[in-house]
Amino acid sequence: MEEDKKLYKKFLNGDNESFELIVDKYMEKIIYFIYRFVKRIDVAEDLAQDVFVYILMNKEKYDSKYSLKTYLYTISKSKAINYIKKESKISYLQDNEYLFTEEEIEDAVFSKEKSKQLKLAIDRLPEPQNQLIYLVDIEELSYKEICSILGMSLSQVKTLIHRGRKKLKQILMKEADCYNE
Repeated sequence: MEEDKKLYKKFLNGDNESFELIVDKYMEKIIYFIYRFVKRIDVAEDLAQDVFVYILMNKEKYDSKYSLKTYLYTISKSKAINYIKKESKISYLQDNEYLFTEEEIEDAVFSKEKSKQLKLAIDRLPEPQNQLIYLVDIEELSYKEICSILGMSLSQVKTLIHRGRKKLKQILMKEADCYNE
């Protein structure tokens, strides 16, 4: 987290390589996070680009007393929700050739087999448990950061994560039993 703040400070002082390092570090994670809202990879990629364009155009708005990761996820959530609101007003047919399968998205975001299995198990959790488990266990965000990003109370977050982990354990144990047979 301190590394992110140092990179951002360098970016504020005109070091564009620092901004590129931030983008490289967070782009795929932001795409995946946004995808969980919009359910279209092409839209998630565009909105993730918008997040970083927003940062580039409004670099002075970041308050370094918060983690950069929390700031990025908060902007990402806002962009995703704004897109969904706008889409609900505009109805159009989706062209299937632009849609990607869940498997393709998993492969792009998770490179290791164990991560893929865990991600698949997390996807089987109900909303918002799957988002919370992803943010706390994969992205390693604090409960406080998650509360800020998702606009939930600490008790809601703790309860849903506890329930989600119990359910995730059941899913993983069931899959392990299937492999052992």
